[in-house]
Amino acid sequence: MAGGRWLLWESGGRPVSMACHTAPLAGAARIAPVYTPPELRGRGYAGAVTAAVSRSVRARGTREVLLFTDLANPTSNALYRRLGYRPVEDQLVLEFGWG
Repeated sequence: MAGGRWLLWESGGRPVSMACHTAPLAGAARIAPVYTPPELRGRGYAGAVTAAVSRSVRARGTREVLLFTDLANPTSNALYRRLGYRPVEDQLVLEFGWG
């Protein structure tokens, strides 16, 4: 948090959500992780903290802000679209076990 890449969102003096971003590289930074405890979800905390971190990254002159999300999670996908993120590509990671 001291380095300015982590943001802890509070409500009523209590931490309710957090988000982080990577150091910019080649003009791009990645938002990750974003976390809200399950019992506090659905109250807008993740959206607020993600928007704040995104604005902070852009204010520092970073040209691109990236955010990876699970396509199977309609809640997070809808939230990120509302914040201005747009789908660019799908990625698939395959792991093969040998032996």
